[in-house]
Amino acid sequence: MGRVMFVNFGFLLLVISFVFLSNNTLGQQQDDDDDSAVYIVTLKQPSIVHHFEEQELKQIRHKHKKSKLKPTLQPRNNSRKHHGKSVRPSISQNHDSFLKKTLKGEKYIKLYSYHYLINGFAVFVSSQQAEKLSMRREVSNIVLDFSVRTATTYTPQFMGLPEGAWIKEGGFEVAGEGIIIGLIDTGIDPNHPSFSENDINSHHSYPTPKHFSGVCEVTPDFPSGSCNKKLIGARHFAQSAITRGVFNSSEDYASPFDRDGHGTHTASIAAGNHGVPVIVSNHNFGNASGIAPRAFISVYKALYKSFGGFAADVVAAIDQAAQDGVDILSLSITPNRKPPGVATFFNPIDMAILSAAKTGIFVVQAAGNTGPSPKSMSSFSPWIFTVGASSHDRVYSNSLTLGNNVTIPGLGFATPTDDGKMFKMISAFHALNNSTSLDKDIYVGECQDYENFDQDLVFGNLLLCSYTVRFVLGLSTIKQALDVAKNLSAIGVVFYMDPYVLGFQINPTPMDMPGIIIPSAEDSKILLKYYNNSIQRDGTTKEIVGFGAVAAIEGGLNANFSNRAPKVMYYSARGPDPEDNSFNDADILKPNLIAPGDSIWGAWSSASTDSTEFEGEKFAMMSGTSMAVPHVTGVAALIKQTYPQFSPSAIASALSNNRDSLR
Repeated sequence: MGRVMFVNFGFLLLVISFVFLSNNTLGQQQDDDDDSAVYIVTLKQPSIVHHFEEQELKQIRHKHKKSKLKPTLQPRNNSRKHHGKSVRPSISQNHDSFLKKTLKGEKYIKLYSYHYLINGFAVFVSSQQAEKLSMRREVSNIVLDFSVRTATTYTPQFMGLPEGAWIKEGGFEVAGEGIIIGLIDTGIDPNHPSFSENDINSHHSYPTPKHFSGVCEVTPDFPSGSCNKKLIGARHFAQSAITRGVFNSSEDYASPFDRDGHGTHTASIAAGNHGVPVIVSNHNFGNASGIAPRAFISVYKALYKSFGGFAADVVAAIDQAAQDGVDILSLSITPNRKPPGVATFFNPIDMAILSAAKTGIFVVQAAGNTGPSPKSMSSFSPWIFTVGASSHDRVYSNSLTLGNNVTIPGLGFATPTDDGKMFKMISAFHALNNSTSLDKDIYVGECQDYENFDQDLVFGNLLLCSYTVRFVLGLSTIKQALDVAKNLSAIGVVFYMDPYVLGFQINPTPMDMPGIIIPSAEDSKILLKYYNNSIQRDGTTKEIVGFGAVAAIEGGLNANFSNRAPKVMYYSARGPDPEDNSFNDADILKPNLIAPGDSIWGAWSSASTDSTEFEGEKFAMMSGTSMAVPHVTGVAALIKQTYPQFSPSAIASALSNNRDSLR
């Protein structure tokens, strides 16, 4: 997947980055010269939700008359006789008939039939077959499937919830009660305490809303009992990825279980249980709470660890979430690039969301992490509530005090060195044993291999290691360097930034010994200059005879608070909203809102072994517009709880116009 925890690629693509395969990456069934790909076809005939007026849809949702919304609704002229009775074909059957008639015996694979929000299907065909489909008068639109990507303990207090919105409704015990939040993401770890029904106060009943018809998939990775009174629905969608041949069931899990961590993180921010201890590397960082801790969660996994996701699967997830009856839909995902065409608003994802809004579902989407350049939005349409990322006023900081009284700021959840005592520093390059040379291991400065070093030189000292692009790519890890340092009996580790690591933001990383990361290349130069000037050499031979640089690590376990918040994070995508991939302006205000998105604690999946720094941890700190979205999702749930009659537009208005509503 090419994902590195806490490192934001290029324009800071969250703290997650996916290496995506191109749209013509195909399975083994293809010949080398076959140009087959997945296409999303939308038909002119209306979908189920468009058979009803808006008021009828609201009544159906509130009165739970699900039978009226079965996918067998069709215009009368499509009916046929069966044993003397009129039988209407399902929309899926109509799609099959349409494909069979159009492609006349040719090979193709239908992946999905979309019927609830849009009337269409995803199909694996050649470009010639796609051309045939596009020529049919029944077809409204046909697009090549495109890839998509993923775009707390304190933020409820920062937003004023405990003394504001929570109290108004009776406290955190009922905040969000009765509201179903649907999350389209990388799945969920159902075993995390943030989603346990046992944390719900026993004196409150917790019945599943009657208008919800979702199910909990049962697979070997997601066994029976994974869902509960809190997590009430879970499904996964991967047909496009499977058809392309990029899906690895052992790597990506053919189940709702979160192999990545991102989905678990966002779900906990929106609606995780209140009062869950955040313990990382044996350090307690307080108790976590979702913004709407009493809300229900239903997850729709459409993104995966190793390849990201595809629009065909995302549209299927949106379609299913709407059918299931979610109240709020949260998408911490964005397209990899702006969809082609004159109007970005007419891509299949946005059109499905438009129909979802028509049914009364409030939809929140990440603005994207491609800022600070203008027109960098990845969530375009006016019917979507687009969220950018801001800071909040809690900061975890670390520092390194040098022997020349210069203090360098840094990062890392680490214990300090002994108070008031300086320790000698030694560079990894100067601590090599006699059998190691730079010719043998050009990456020796990253401190990844214990056997490269002389323990007598490192013992009791601070080991200086280089943080290179290999850490960004996941080829080297902080955890491995710490293990090497401990095996060498170092007192701590100092990571300085390689000058070639440009455009990356390094966020706090857990360390189980004194340690610090210097995220600034300029500060790293100051450190190395002091270190090199302190090297003691023989006056005649100029050979190194000693190391005089000393330093002390403050540690980064304690939070600092300031009044300099909120501010827009530089990576958060900016407007104005472009109406097409030529960056022509659209007359739409985007993003709609900013919310805390930087350095956010949230739950983490037990299976997310790709993020080595947090392997085995229950919580992680992440940054990006993906983290801002569930904050707004949770607040929208609180508004919907208080004003159940509010339409999506009314909720958007409440969020946008009343800054004091939370207090």
